[in-house]
Amino acid sequence: MSKQNCRIAAVQMISGPRVAGNLENAARLVADAVAQGAQLVALPEYFPIIGAADADRVRAREAFGVGPIQSWLAETARKHGIWLFAGSIPLAASVPDKMRNSSLVFDPSGQCVARYDKVHLFGFRKGDETYDEAGFIEAGDRPVSVVTPFGSVALSICYDLRFPELYRALAPVDLILVPAAFTETTGRAHWEILLRARAIENQCYLLAVGQGGRHENGRETHGNSMIVDPWGEIIDRKVKGPGVVIADLDHRRIAEIRESLPALAHRKL
Repeated sequence: MSKQNCRIAAVQMISGPRVAGNLENAARLVADAVAQGAQLVALPEYFPIIGAADADRVRAREAFGVGPIQSWLAETARKHGIWLFAGSIPLAASVPDKMRNSSLVFDPSGQCVARYDKVHLFGFRKGDETYDEAGFIEAGDRPVSVVTPFGSVALSICYDLRFPELYRALAPVDLILVPAAFTETTGRAHWEILLRARAIENQCYLLAVGQGGRHENGRETHGNSMIVDPWGEIIDRKVKGPGVVIADLDHRRIAEIRESLPALAHRKL
């Protein structure tokens, strides 16, 4: 079956501590993306909740396949007839005091067809700024891609971006998805460089969708959601604030680049 070109969109948000309010905001932004022709829409990491503390996300976790967040995702995909990529939501872990940071994929019928649990857990310390995801997240243990009518999509979440071997394990793919809540500190230094590198080395499109602004808990996320083509060119972006980033995924562009520079075929390891 030949792969279809499609219009892909990233929905940038500034999520807060109330799940219902975040879902309302996400619904408006998804509808905006669909009105612009999007057939594949991605939400950012932690789109349903960014609370005052890590424990707030743990308390909001759902059992896989059950819960208001997953019901909203299924209904939204079905309502608009789109492929909906839930950047990440908190799901139950094997221990009571942790969660899985999980990306779910819903097809146009509202069925959940793929799940990826974040493998690489962020740790950072600089002055008063400290993060330790291993303290409240149970890591996943395998890479995941999903086949759609628009090609193969590699799933990842935020800090995974720093580990190119994750994407190499799934290559070749047509699209890499990177939902994130990158800090402003690390995002300003590394976000765009890493995104463009992952697109260039895998010769595919990359859809990066971030949390982007000042949250109620005082945290500042980098945003800068963007779509990068297989040559590393940024074809749309939104730096800060809620909004939609949208562009066309063109398989002729992928084929042209892979034919002129067959780097994937030249791999030795």
